[in-house]
Amino acid sequence: MKTITTTADLQTFCTQAAAHPYITVDTEFLRERTYYSKLCLVQLAMPGTDDSNAVLVDPLANGISLEPLYALFRDTSVVKVFHAARQDLEIFFVDAQVFPEPLFDTQVAAMVCGFGEQVGYETLVRKICHQGVDKTSRFTDWSRRPLSDAQKKYALADVTHLRQIYEFLAQKLEESGRARWVAEELTILTSPETYVTAPQDAWKRVKTRTNSPKFLGLVRELAAFREDFAQQRNVPRNRVYKDDALVELASLKPSNHEELGRARLLLREARKGDIADGILKAIAKGLATKPENLPKPDRSRDKMQVNPALADLLRVLLKAKTEQAGVAAKLIAPAADLDAISAGDRDVPALRGWRLEVFGEDALRLCDGQIALTARGNDVVVVEV
Repeated sequence: MKTITTTADLQTFCTQAAAHPYITVDTEFLRERTYYSKLCLVQLAMPGTDDSNAVLVDPLANGISLEPLYALFRDTSVVKVFHAARQDLEIFFVDAQVFPEPLFDTQVAAMVCGFGEQVGYETLVRKICHQGVDKTSRFTDWSRRPLSDAQKKYALADVTHLRQIYEFLAQKLEESGRARWVAEELTILTSPETYVTAPQDAWKRVKTRTNSPKFLGLVRELAAFREDFAQQRNVPRNRVYKDDALVELASLKPSNHEELGRARLLLREARKGDIADGILKAIAKGLATKPENLPKPDRSRDKMQVNPALADLLRVLLKAKTEQAGVAAKLIAPAADLDAISAGDRDVPALRGWRLEVFGEDALRLCDGQIALTARGNDVVVVEV
C-alpha cells in the first residue's frame, strides 16, 4: 500500500493515470469540529485487478500540493469515478474551485440501473464484486498520524472495488441507453450553487411553526449572522447556536445583554462576546426591516387543490412505470410531487428530462383524460381512451 506524501510523487502518479480511460477516487475527511470539511486522505486507483495501481495521498503531509490531482480532474480524457460524490466534490470545490470532468457517480448510476434508491457502496461491492467490505475502520479519526495498516486497507478498498463496479455499471448504461439519464442527474453535483450557502438564504433551512413575515424576518437575520460567523471562523453552525435557540431568540427579541441572558436554549459561549453582540445586531436589523422587504414564505402548495383520486392514480402509474423501467419510484417523483401534478402544477422534476420520458408524458396524459389504467394479470397497463 503506497502512500504519497510529496507533490513530485503525486505528479508522477497523475501523469501515469492520465494515460488511462478512467480513475477511481474517494476521500476521508472530518467535519465534526469545522464548518468546512477537513480533507485527511485521498484514495486513487487506475484500472487494474489488484492494489498495485492504487495509492493513498496524504494531504496533511508537510509541503504537499494537490495541484497535480486538480490538473488530472481538469483532463477531460479521463473519467473520474466516485461513489456518492457530493461531499467529496464539495471539498475539492471549496479548496480549488474545481470539479472533476467528466464525472461518473456509481451511486447515481446504480439507481438508474435498478439497484434502488441511494444504494450504499457495500451493497454494490456485495452484489457486483461478490465480496465483503471490512467496516472496522469506518468510524476513525483520519486526521491522526500515523495511519494503521487496517486503516489504509479499509481506505484503499473504497477505490479498488470501485473499478469493477464502474465497469459493470458503465456497460449496463451503454446497453440500456441510459447514460444520458446519469449525465442529467450529475449536473446538480457539478453546479457551484450546490455547495455555496449564502448567509441571507440560510433561514430557508430553519424549521419554524409560524410563517409570519415579521417572525421570519428575525429568523433570516439570525440565520444570516450565524452562517457568516461560522464560515468566517470555520466552526460548525450549531456551535454558534442551534436551530431551536435561533427560533427562541426570534420569539424573545432581546434588545440587550440582560434580556439575551434569559434565553434558555442559548449556549453559554453565545451569551457574551462577538456572538452575543451579533445576535443583538441581527435582532435589531430584523425589527427594523420594512414590511415590503420581509421574507415571504412560499404558500403556493398550501393553496393547491389536490385531487386525491387523481393523485392515487398517479401513484399507481408511477409504480407501474418504475417497475417496468427498473428504477426506484422516489428517484422519479416523491409523493408531494404527485400531489402537485394532480393539482395542476407542471413545474416539477418528474415532468422534465428523462423522467418526462419514463413517467411524465403518461402522467400528463392521465391528467388530461387521454389514457386510463387497467389490470392485466399481475400487471397495471396503460390503455388509450
